[in-house]
Amino acid sequence: MITPKPVRRVFALLSSTCALAAFAAPGVALAQDPATGDDTEEQRESALDSINRIIVTGTKTQNPEDVQDVPLAVTAFNADTLEAFKVRDIQGLGFQAPNVSLDQIGTSRGQANFSIRGLGINSSIPSIDPTVGVFVDGVYLGINAGVVFDIFDVESVEILRGPQGVLFGRNVTGGAVVLNTSNPTNELRGKFRAAVDGPIDSGRGGENYTFSGVLSGPIVEDKLLFKVAAYHNNDQGYFRNLFDGEDFGAAETTIVRGALEARLGDLTLTGKVDYFDSEGDGPAGQNRGQFSRESFDFAIDNVGLYDTEILTTSLTAEWDIGPGTLTNIFGYRDYSALTDADIDATTAFLFHSATETEQDQISNEIRYAISTDTFDITIGGFYFDQSLAYTELRDLPFTGAPTFFGGGRQDHQVLGLFASGQYYVTDALSIIAGIRWSEETKDAAVTYITPRAPCSVVDGTCPTGTQPFTPGSETDGFEDEVTFTNVSPKLGLQYEFASSQIYGHWTRGFRSGGYNFRITNIAGFESAVAANGGDLFFNEEQVDNFEIGGKFQTDDGVFTLNVAAYITKIEDMQREVNVADPGAGVVQNILNTADATIAGFEAEARVRATDSLILTANIGLIDAEYDEVRFDISGDGVIDQADLDLALPRVPEATFGFGFIHEWLIGGDNEILTRVNYQWRDEFAYTDDNFGFVQSISNLEANITWVTPLEGFSLSLYGRNLFDEVQVGGDTQLSFTPGPLSNGVNQPFDPNPAAGTFSPLARGRNIGVEAVFEF
Repeated sequence: MITPKPVRRVFALLSSTCALAAFAAPGVALAQDPATGDDTEEQRESALDSINRIIVTGTKTQNPEDVQDVPLAVTAFNADTLEAFKVRDIQGLGFQAPNVSLDQIGTSRGQANFSIRGLGINSSIPSIDPTVGVFVDGVYLGINAGVVFDIFDVESVEILRGPQGVLFGRNVTGGAVVLNTSNPTNELRGKFRAAVDGPIDSGRGGENYTFSGVLSGPIVEDKLLFKVAAYHNNDQGYFRNLFDGEDFGAAETTIVRGALEARLGDLTLTGKVDYFDSEGDGPAGQNRGQFSRESFDFAIDNVGLYDTEILTTSLTAEWDIGPGTLTNIFGYRDYSALTDADIDATTAFLFHSATETEQDQISNEIRYAISTDTFDITIGGFYFDQSLAYTELRDLPFTGAPTFFGGGRQDHQVLGLFASGQYYVTDALSIIAGIRWSEETKDAAVTYITPRAPCSVVDGTCPTGTQPFTPGSETDGFEDEVTFTNVSPKLGLQYEFASSQIYGHWTRGFRSGGYNFRITNIAGFESAVAANGGDLFFNEEQVDNFEIGGKFQTDDGVFTLNVAAYITKIEDMQREVNVADPGAGVVQNILNTADATIAGFEAEARVRATDSLILTANIGLIDAEYDEVRFDISGDGVIDQADLDLALPRVPEATFGFGFIHEWLIGGDNEILTRVNYQWRDEFAYTDDNFGFVQSISNLEANITWVTPLEGFSLSLYGRNLFDEVQVGGDTQLSFTPGPLSNGVNQPFDPNPAAGTFSPLARGRNIGVEAVFEF
């Protein structure tokens, strides 16, 4: 239901849109050859033409497919679209698609907490697997950390909605985000970018500078190609910390990439390496017991930090052999990070926490794909091996207890076999089928996070208890191993007509079970173990999705409409239940809490209104409810109707948006490209008891680019979150009531919270300019 505030925002948007449209309108008349006054083919082959053509790779068929031909709900962006949108990170794409939230939790910079169609997580615990998997150049990212950082040199991004277990494996029950960085080019090409942006509102922080460059071309013509790329960002901090009046949120990020491509007849080898280094301030945590949730005000005494280093490499081999293509993708990733955060989000030293994470992974996927006039089929196998170690310390001096230390270590292996195909019964009707067998083993050693002598799980100096586990006698932790084996099927139909299609399918996916690295309440954990039949792990989550959709397009491609309706059944819903605790600050239990049903509808439309104007719109609606609850998620001591009546966390009931991209060809080599986009997202519960929530947001973005007469040179002015809406990465409830601020400002607002929150802020209004030169 649209509240008065979003309605006011829509009217404001319409006013802005009309003004921009009036400014850009002459482009319709001036899209002509300046000498003759006639439209030219060269001018028609413009940025809007490339934006209109989107090819996707996420179906893993022998040949990439047009997004309109894929019987799947997917929103895709090519390089030209990303350029037109001025996207800087994956999070920015969350405001371009229905029923999609690509947020980061904010506890640590870059920590993904993505949600698609109401399936998401709200945790920074590294042992929790995602509901939305992220794949870069075909390589699965094994943990949620280090995902939501700056993106550049990206060829395409695909957001696949709904379970993708057959082709992508586990932990894609909500969907998958597929990123492809650019490959080396046949001709020498370069692209260099410089940008500066920041807040324009008084009382905010400083500037944010970005520089990047990509150079690509042949070493040996048509045989050996190269690419080198570099990126540097110096963010001086968007926020202002009211504790000391200093700018807050400073960060410095450097990315270096290289690629080589060897073309050896029918065999193509592409090797890529990516080095990432980023460090800066900790989270801008707002305590909503002191400040309004509609403000960017916060005051903390601990600036905190994050320091992340990532090395990623991949080698892709494509060999045209027989009637199909054999593809092998090998990947390696090494991740290390330190964090320090002011969790109490006040000027008092109440709850500070630091972490250390080390992760390395190798993966290999091999598949063979054949496409004929009668059928498409892809068969393959997947191997994944990950080592993960995590140390957490907590300082809660008001409890009188020493520092808490603990965490967990885990070895994690996955083996999968899959087959996916489409058989064309007639020219119009085809059968879609797929199946994946998966076996996953997790071998963990967990140290309870409790007051103890200093130790490090990462360094191997923390105790873990004895084997076998003995309830009531374990004070340090435990060691355990679990194996999950399952089968993910898919079955559906596609009917194609004219330039359109309708499709329907049923598919099943699984989200991995595992171990909680953040156990602070031993008695509560052992009680959950007893209720779980003695199992020390939480079980996997099963998701069945029933979907029907249609993709409709006019023969000339001027108008497209994509719609989908779905029902998702979730068994053994896996949740991190946050409970405020005076002894440990907050207790985070990972449990299989309930069974639930999520039903939804989504639609995306695009119309090429004129040669110079594209209009877009989207809407997503979700209705979610619990079917059965097996844990007291309301916290009132009993499991009853009150639990069933709660809203599922991370499920906004509605999202909608609309916008336009306008091209003004003003003669010669001059061109003005204007883009405006508005997206509204409903509020949603953040905690299972619904006490913590994230408010609705109206997001307006706009940018205007001048393609200058100087060949390859363009200038842009862009703005994000122009309504200056407050958005946070979470709303964790705290158990202690903060006192008045030292400056006398104390604002006890709405009853949520009653005793304070840790709510990390995201950026508000941001304005910037950019210069790009390419050849």
